[in-house]
Amino acid sequence: MANNRVQLKDFLGDTGIIDLQIRLVAGSTGITREIHVGDINRPGLTLAGFYDFFAYDRIQIFGLGETAYLHQLSEPEKKEVLEKFFSYDVLCCIFTHNEEPDSLFMEYADAKGVPIFITKKDTTKFTSSLVYLLNEAFAPSVTLHGTFVDVYGIGVLLMGKSGVGKSECALELVERGHRFIADDVVILKRIDESILMGSGAPMLKHHMEIRGLGIINVKDIFGIRSVRDRKRVELVVILEEWEQGKEYDRLGLEDQTHAILDIDVPSIMVPVRPGRNIPIIVETAALNQRLKKQGIFTARELDRNIRESLKRENKEE
Repeated sequence: MANNRVQLKDFLGDTGIIDLQIRLVAGSTGITREIHVGDINRPGLTLAGFYDFFAYDRIQIFGLGETAYLHQLSEPEKKEVLEKFFSYDVLCCIFTHNEEPDSLFMEYADAKGVPIFITKKDTTKFTSSLVYLLNEAFAPSVTLHGTFVDVYGIGVLLMGKSGVGKSECALELVERGHRFIADDVVILKRIDESILMGSGAPMLKHHMEIRGLGIINVKDIFGIRSVRDRKRVELVVILEEWEQGKEYDRLGLEDQTHAILDIDVPSIMVPVRPGRNIPIIVETAALNQRLKKQGIFTARELDRNIRESLKRENKEE
């Protein structure tokens, strides 16, 4: 599992997901500080003198309430409050609504090397965006060997031993109009207790290795519509060389899952042998998974219909 390290400077400007629209106004010497906690803090009670549970190691959000409180303090009172506040190793402060701290606040911040940011966004919207980014940054993650594609809106993670045909299957799926996400190295993040997001390694973005052909850039060959950067993992397809004599599931009555980062993802095992059209099987599996999300389980419905038919026949006898 990855050990995430996030610096304050990573939240400057456009992060690539959400533009926080913040600017640095003081404490620039502390811009490389690391964020160790994926939470934020509103220091209203702290400024009023209650320090028992001061979460100084979190990003401090100064909304209209905190800013108004500081403005109404007399100069001696403000110095006393700021002296106490900055005696802690405060990570950083962000003022919302384009409110700017006064010169005394900035002096303390510069002296302590505490970065001070200002955003024009209101507190609620900014906090929501920041929490989203922090959740992304501190989400538990793992890197797996596989190929990841978006098939009919279902994020399908192809897994199996090297050389089993994962990349070739993905290439055929892209040719059929589906979207490529990652090959060989797939980075998975658990965003919450039930959502698993997958993406490719930045250095390998949009690239795929095809044996006998080499490295290709899927976006350059098939166009921008053939790729996407990330997707929720909703189905794991495990490709396995066909083993003579092995029993494979032929009915699909029992749902199988594959555990990744403590999330059970629906999965199927697909035996591979010459003559089997694996891309079509993967397409069908993705469509079947969409039906299951809507509460339609074809195998179970057929099984139920057969049982009901047998019951009726028995009663007629």
